[in-house]
Amino acid sequence: MAAILSCHHSASPATPSKFISPSIPTNRNRFSISHKQFGTLSSSPLPIKCQIQNRQKGKSFSIKECAISIALAVGLVTGVPALDWSSNAYAANPVLPDLSVLISGPPIKDPGALLRYALPINNKAVREVQKPLEDITESLKVAGVKALDSVERNLRQASRALKQGKALIVSGLAESKKDHGVELLGKLEAGMDELQQIVEDRNRDGVAEKQKELLQYVGGVEEDMVDGFPYEVPEEYQSMPLLKGRATVDMKVKFKDNPSLTDCVFRIVLDGYNAPVSAGNFVDLVERHFYDGMEIQRADGFVVQTGDPEGPAEGFIDPSTEKTRTIPLEITVEGEKLPFYGSTLEELGLYKAQTKLPFNAFGTMAMARDEFENNSASSQIFWLLKESELTPSNSNILDGRYAVFGYVTQNEDFLADLKVGDVIESIQVVSGLENLANPSYKIAG
Repeated sequence: MAAILSCHHSASPATPSKFISPSIPTNRNRFSISHKQFGTLSSSPLPIKCQIQNRQKGKSFSIKECAISIALAVGLVTGVPALDWSSNAYAANPVLPDLSVLISGPPIKDPGALLRYALPINNKAVREVQKPLEDITESLKVAGVKALDSVERNLRQASRALKQGKALIVSGLAESKKDHGVELLGKLEAGMDELQQIVEDRNRDGVAEKQKELLQYVGGVEEDMVDGFPYEVPEEYQSMPLLKGRATVDMKVKFKDNPSLTDCVFRIVLDGYNAPVSAGNFVDLVERHFYDGMEIQRADGFVVQTGDPEGPAEGFIDPSTEKTRTIPLEITVEGEKLPFYGSTLEELGLYKAQTKLPFNAFGTMAMARDEFENNSASSQIFWLLKESELTPSNSNILDGRYAVFGYVTQNEDFLADLKVGDVIESIQVVSGLENLANPSYKIAG
């Protein structure tokens, strides 16, 4: 049984936490979503619990503040001063895509759901089971016990889909994982019966936890459908550290000047199926303990960022070459088996393409890079915090411009409490290290 991770709180009275207003960050160097020049811009079956008393989250942004935040993000992306409204500031490229792109598609905000939908599988039967179970989240937005009527319809639809499609689901399991997948299907069926009883008992409070359990079974079945790594990484990147699958890491952060929190462990799922180079680079650095003891270097309410080492270097210096190790921009879109490398989707003319790993969940994790060099990412990483109705899933203004490679899946809300100077005590791989190919840390060791 997995350990329950927690955020610890100091004994002093809690004070309200706030988002830092989107102001101009310190200009330290040339990185765009990197803190040096405007900062650049998976999973345990048990929840990592955070408990806090008298704690208030920051107020939501007004429309005006939202627009400023978007401008800030674009400033981060382009590397120009975030609030520079000079006539030449954005002359080269329009910063906002077509409005129809911004508002298209239903937003998927749950990191677990995004990771499930991002798996490289093509099994309609299991997706027809998954969809109504995911929809329970929307059903629970209805007040009171009235929500249970919608939940019951969702459950009935999922149960019918499982009954009718079970043979197709089993046939889609990888041969080496079939026994495990069938076992999970049995647990899923039993869990659905238990959820039905919860609904009949009108126990609204018991629905969400049982839904989460059922979706974990569904996700496990879907992962058991993946037979090995589904494609060959381009030859020029095959010698780099590559994460051929998924991995889960725990990041423990020490809060320095927070009267409410002392430390917190964030669980992060890294997706090597859709970003093998970016995720592999990060896991390799984690195993080198590169981030241990490093401070949070940007926290402005829009992003949290770190990864800039001390000294003049803007990234990880590979001891074997004594040069900065850089990785290419890496974007996977729906309908494509391989990621695109080295170009933004805008440069490729794919304005309406939907990314497999969108900037939509609170705590979306991505690589920072130089504004004018797509292949300049190294060690600087950031987590997106600001959520806006103008940036729905797969239509975010950052999608296709920066390489997403993971999501914070537990304790993500506490990212908003991080401040510059808080310290990453450690990042540890808790599962999936066997999926790392070409680990340079072993050679160095």
